[in-house]
Amino acid sequence: MRTPPDPLAEYQRTFVETLLQEAPSPDRRIGVYRNNVHASLVAALAAGFPVVRRLVGEDFFEAMAVLFIRRQPPSSPVLAEYGAGFAAFLAAFEPAAELPYLPDIARLEWACGTAYHAADGTPSGIERLAAIPEESLGTTRFRLHSATGIVASPWPIVSIWTTNTHDSETRCIGPESPAETALVTRPRLDVQVRCLPPGGGVFVDALADDRPLGEAAAAAAESAPDFDLAAMLAVLFDAGAVAGLTQGILP
Repeated sequence: MRTPPDPLAEYQRTFVETLLQEAPSPDRRIGVYRNNVHASLVAALAAGFPVVRRLVGEDFFEAMAVLFIRRQPPSSPVLAEYGAGFAAFLAAFEPAAELPYLPDIARLEWACGTAYHAADGTPSGIERLAAIPEESLGTTRFRLHSATGIVASPWPIVSIWTTNTHDSETRCIGPESPAETALVTRPRLDVQVRCLPPGGGVFVDALADDRPLGEAAAAAAESAPDFDLAAMLAVLFDAGAVAGLTQGILP
């Protein structure tokens, strides 16, 4: 037996569609409410993607955000959770095609927001690793901090993000700049973004997949022959990306 439709749910769905549709409503009150909803959602996107907004300009960003809102309306009442699909939207948004790094900047900013709202945790110091016997290092597994994220890109996204976030005068990042992989963490109150050395992204991804240190280092070295394990470990612990270590035995 089919469940009869819920009149309240149907009314709510129709009301939301009316608010987000492009055509004007004959009801002036609906129009005012729609403008307020759009303004709130555009403001939420601007707060979550400030570097994207700065790169394209305020007017272009607002027009782009309104189109995104129509195509992907919120599915949660929590505004901080809105914008998960913004990077994918930008990748297919032809008017922004001349900024091919824009989707990855959006991915980086979303990772920063995710890190900010992640659960708190106490990072482990590198002395924990130093206390492990040398013969057990290869089988040691890392538990990464819940706020840790990786964003790999063929573009210099960390440099672009940094100069548009922290520099008093924006530096010009030329097309000859190398690709960058961002490490995003929040060991305490503030979100940190760091550029990983060659092979760093592969290394962290392997650790996140619960592969032991030896296997992760081998995978990183295969992807980047100049991978420096000691330097990479120093970056991870200094950034507060490690929440725990487990000594194990390989099967």
